[in-house]
Amino acid sequence: RMQAWERARRGDSAIIIGTRSAALVPLASPGIIILDEEHDGSFKQQEGFRYHARDVAIKRASINAIPVIMGSATPSLESWHNAKIGRYSLLELAERATTGGLPDIHLLNLEQQPLENGLSFSLRDGVRQCFERGEQSMLFINRRGFAPAVCCTACNALIQCNRCDARMTWHKRDGRLVCHHCGQQSRWPEQCPDCGAKEMVTIGQGTENIHQAIENLVPAASIERIDRDTTRRKGELEERLQRAQSGEAQVLVGTQMLSKGHDFPNLTLVGILDADQLLFSSDFRASERLFQLITQVAGRAGRAEKKGVVLVQTRFPDSPWLRVIAEHDYHSFAEMALAEREAANYPPFTYLALLRAEAIVWHQALQFLNAMYRQAKALIAGNPAMQSVDLSEAVSSVMEKRAGRYRAQLLVQATTRKPLHAFLKQWRTIIEEQRASRRVRWSLDVDPIDLY
Repeated sequence: RMQAWERARRGDSAIIIGTRSAALVPLASPGIIILDEEHDGSFKQQEGFRYHARDVAIKRASINAIPVIMGSATPSLESWHNAKIGRYSLLELAERATTGGLPDIHLLNLEQQPLENGLSFSLRDGVRQCFERGEQSMLFINRRGFAPAVCCTACNALIQCNRCDARMTWHKRDGRLVCHHCGQQSRWPEQCPDCGAKEMVTIGQGTENIHQAIENLVPAASIERIDRDTTRRKGELEERLQRAQSGEAQVLVGTQMLSKGHDFPNLTLVGILDADQLLFSSDFRASERLFQLITQVAGRAGRAEKKGVVLVQTRFPDSPWLRVIAEHDYHSFAEMALAEREAANYPPFTYLALLRAEAIVWHQALQFLNAMYRQAKALIAGNPAMQSVDLSEAVSSVMEKRAGRYRAQLLVQATTRKPLHAFLKQWRTIIEEQRASRRVRWSLDVDPIDLY
């Protein structure tokens, strides 16, 4: 890495290609910065030194007086809003880069189609027909493992992780229950920890379960499962993608790892198994992420001469969000979503900062934040320039306990950046001087991409 940075600094490398940290690489003679998939949440560094590579790139381009190009089929609402108000230039691509047209997206009403191992009749029939025609199909479900929950048949209790407020996921191939938040593992329970009953069943589907269902549906098909569990070893992801690219794999089953950046010319059918997962999320960006995810996954179908079809399984086919997705209508989606954001005082119409805290002792993080809330209120009251800064009272995080630590957060909002930054600069100094700040882990996240 040091050698690559040195070559860039000296100007020996004319083109730099990289991930998030490439936004910080020293450049001898910068000429242009290009961000592909600018909406992607992975551009935000979530741990340690927090920064957003997109914002860093925009600032660097401004300092160096060079253009920055941000590409996306589903722009972030912040970038789209900036383009609509004239802060950015908007260049729209009316045609697909590949020879194929946009795929047809159909919403499958699960109230009318009972599921069999997570698959509707239409989707099962579509996979079979694809296989018979010698074409590829892809099934997308953003949950790895065999089943996301294990339940007691007597008392309906779910097996929970004892270090997190989360359910354990059953990984059948490894014979383990795994927490996807802290990594804790355990064996299949011999009895229910709540009532002692011995009958336990799995609930829901993951990639491993869907893989097994496809094996039963089309036994002669070559199936490739691509998720974090199947690509741990070095080079394994490349090998599996090569089998998919060559057509050797006739059915692909995977998570978000399959959703973008791949070109499978013989893939004509995409099935999205659980579109409702984000539809009613507590995350204020849920509708935006739903549109981006389905559009990106759908974009894998019909990229060559053959027409692509996308089947979306949902119990809410009349949802206005799913309707605009099915029509490939980003403009209508953005108009709806921005109106919702403006009414709720969320970005891009306000600016946010989130003070997070976590502690091993229950309520210690919340007590710390309550004290910081009082300090913040006093700071704002004594400074007229900060009157536009709003504070929400400290609350427990959506997942209060994670990896053995109790978490809480405090939200700060402002309609303009100047008073927010002036407030944060002084508030941070106050926080650092508090003795209580040394008894908890805390972080101040400006422009958080989630409020969990």
